[in-house]
Amino acid sequence: MNTPTSTYPTHVTLVDVGPRDGLQNEARPVPAAAKIELVQRLQHAGLREIEVTSFVSPKWVPQMADAASVMAAIPRPAGVRHSVLTPNMKGFEAALATRPDEVVIFAAASEAFSQRNINCSIAESIERFRPVVAAARAHGIKVRAAVSCALGCPYQGEVTPDAVEDVVQRLLDIGSQHIGIADTIGVGTAGQVQAVMARALKHVPLHELSGHFHDTYGQALANILASLQMGVHVFDSSVAGLGGCPYAKGATGNVATEDVVYLLHGLGIQTGIDLDALVDAGAFISGVIGRKPVSRVAQALLSRRTPPADTP
Repeated sequence: MNTPTSTYPTHVTLVDVGPRDGLQNEARPVPAAAKIELVQRLQHAGLREIEVTSFVSPKWVPQMADAASVMAAIPRPAGVRHSVLTPNMKGFEAALATRPDEVVIFAAASEAFSQRNINCSIAESIERFRPVVAAARAHGIKVRAAVSCALGCPYQGEVTPDAVEDVVQRLLDIGSQHIGIADTIGVGTAGQVQAVMARALKHVPLHELSGHFHDTYGQALANILASLQMGVHVFDSSVAGLGGCPYAKGATGNVATEDVVYLLHGLGIQTGIDLDALVDAGAFISGVIGRKPVSRVAQALLSRRTPPADTP
């Protein structure tokens, strides 16, 4: 077995965002039973951090209208953290009854994106989250904050490390406990990622910093490798590569969990994840939504399982 290079962590935690971030943009409704089974399959594969759903208005995100019923029905084994997105106090209050282990909030590092996406400034968006964070902390629920568009914006283009650092500080100031650096449109490169991570690490403990990379330009795995070199050891990923990016035409969206696991295991880094069981989970949900997994690793492993029809 390979041993990890000394500059890399020995263990990496993956947060599978497929059930929430991956499915939320699907045009056709995904049955609650399928979402529940997906979470169960991910847990069976060894995932210990799963972003399950989002408590948002069904008017804006109809795919997440079943959030409460999904949270009520998923198995809740010890040692698994189930997180939910709560964009405002109404969402948090609805989520609270379902006993989430963690709530997720977000703020853009781009003023243009903030205005176009949620119709307010960055400062205003963070103030909206202040009571959510306070309420979550009061109930003993961890708060994970994501900095979206940290490496580029579909409207203004370049986003500076200074802008990212400013948002990181603001999110910490309102009580956020974990910071995720998100390349929302997948334009970042390894050097940019390291520059931004270095800024974040001035304020965030290493174990409370994570990366969330999209693969629009095929750079997600390289960006994860660049982050690993800095000691970052928590990453978001999405089983089967679920989730497109509505801001970049043709984007593949979230990096596939299967591809990240294959990379990490090849480096001798432990994840606690069974790759074959993970591929099964991805194949299951891909069948539900009617398309092949985006994951290159999943496609390769699934093709090996089925012998060619003309085999003698």
